Amino acid sequence: MTSTYAVIPYEPGAWPDAVRRIAPPEVLERWGAVDRSPHAPRLVGTADGGGAALVTARPGTAYVKIVDAVGDVPEAVAAVVAYAYGQGLAQVKWEGWTASAGEAGAAGFAPLRLPPGPGAGGPGAGYVRWLGGCGGGDGVVGPPPYYRQSTDFTCGAVTALVAQAHAGVERREALDREAELTLWRDATNFAACEPVGLGVAVRRRWPSSPVEVFLDTDGPVLLDHLSGDERAWRAVLQRVSRADAGRLGVPVEGRRLSLAGLRDTVGRREHVLLLVSLAVMQGFDVPHWVLCHGVVPGAVVVEDPWFNAAAGETWVDAHLLPVPDGSLDAMSLVGPDRVRGAVRIGHQ
Repeated sequence: MTSTYAVIPYEPGAWPDAVRRIAPPEVLERWGAVDRSPHAPRLVGTADGGGAALVTARPGTAYVKIVDAVGDVPEAVAAVVAYAYGQGLAQVKWEGWTASAGEAGAAGFAPLRLPPGPGAGGPGAGYVRWLGGCGGGDGVVGPPPYYRQSTDFTCGAVTALVAQAHAGVERREALDREAELTLWRDATNFAACEPVGLGVAVRRRWPSSPVEVFLDTDGPVLLDHLSGDERAWRAVLQRVSRADAGRLGVPVEGRRLSLAGLRDTVGRREHVLLLVSLAVMQGFDVPHWVLCHGVVPGAVVVEDPWFNAAAGETWVDAHLLPVPDGSLDAMSLVGPDRVRGAVRIGHQ
């Protein structure tokens, strides 16, 4: 494997001559078709210019993604892997726009399972290589299926469904829009799913699954953008959710789930639905649910049911996404009161 590489700034339409010589026109067209600037696009290539790859990554994460590799593809990919090792990353992904399974396998990449349905969009294949220096992917056992939420507000329901599919409680084939919207309807605080309501909905849907809610406040959450009656009636519904939790035997811990506690839980192959802000990863401070299901040294592996196609993201970014402990700790303190909401789903 090459240990040398060159990093070239990404300027759409102003490709270096060396890249123009080796990149097919349709690849360059794809590279420049969207504004990738939020995800730090770079060209990483061999020192001699014989191969190059466009790479991107969400801010606050521990991976880098190859969009395409051109020219001497094996050497270009080796250069990206060397770059990722040098950055201390946990993982390299590769979108399957032009990469074949054979090329990916020869470079040490494993295939990602294609999401169901047309809603996922993106390439028809994807690949991942865990970097051994970061512990490999040993903390990610039997990866869950990827399912993209079909609305802007059903992330909580999707994370619960994917968790239960990963646990074998729900059939993977049952991950569809009807199941997504049905669970959201039971959990919603209109339109968001707050932690207690989501935990109650999980217990109602899967009565034999252990459920525990962590929320370090007694007051209503996710209502800071509202005032007057619009806030008041949603607060009433959150009080009702707490009463329902008491009747159904869903513990509501009034303390913050620590990152050490989260890692321990996930390390036992249980699941944590975690409320985060998208300010770091996407640039807008919107509360959002992700599923924590794996751990590697220094990072937690999540499923994000949403990705930003306008910035060049695909399901390959959001599936098996490693987030450093420090980043996850910061982004999971939500709202002006910096509260943390989480739902633990244990073994059935």
